[in-house]
Amino acid sequence: MSKLRILIADDHALVRMGISALISAQDDMTVVGQAKNGAESVSEALRLKPDVVLMDLVMPIKDGIVATGEIKGALPDAQIIILTSYTTTDSIAQALDNGARGAVFKSDANSELLTAIHTVASGGQFVSPAIQRQIESDPPIPRLTPRQRQAIEYITRGLTNSDIARLDGCSESAVKKLLISTFAKLGVANRTEAVAIALRKQLVKI
Repeated sequence: MSKLRILIADDHALVRMGISALISAQDDMTVVGQAKNGAESVSEALRLKPDVVLMDLVMPIKDGIVATGEIKGALPDAQIIILTSYTTTDSIAQALDNGARGAVFKSDANSELLTAIHTVASGGQFVSPAIQRQIESDPPIPRLTPRQRQAIEYITRGLTNSDIARLDGCSESAVKKLLISTFAKLGVANRTEAVAIALRKQLVKI
């Protein structure tokens, strides 16, 4: 029986070592490569063509969400499991939308990771119970358009409608319409609520 070929992508060497040791102890799995950032995870996946990629979400150069989409676009048969520390449900949801078939917290890797690998390699999906509970308690927001994300960044910085209109080269009425549509998508009624959810969901960097 051929072994499942695993690629580990994480920017922390100790995490890669721990996961590698766990997988190497299995009779039906082997680690074929490691990557220390998102860009490297894509290039190594294209070179090695693994069965399963274990993908950290937060990595330098290219994050795990983008890397997941690029790998799935080039290698549809490669199965990707998000292996992450605490993060927002929106980040996990975006990675799943980009083609990931599993998600496990690093803290639960010893008890859940092998099950997740077998499940996705067989064509199934595995989202750990802890992540499922987090998603249920804090549902991801609908995906914002680039303009809506920019609008959220502007108001988080305290810009007025006239400030935004001047920066974007549009009318204040256009800015008002944009904010109304953005607030509706976020499910909020005003700027204060929009900023609060944007910070909680890490939609903007401060």
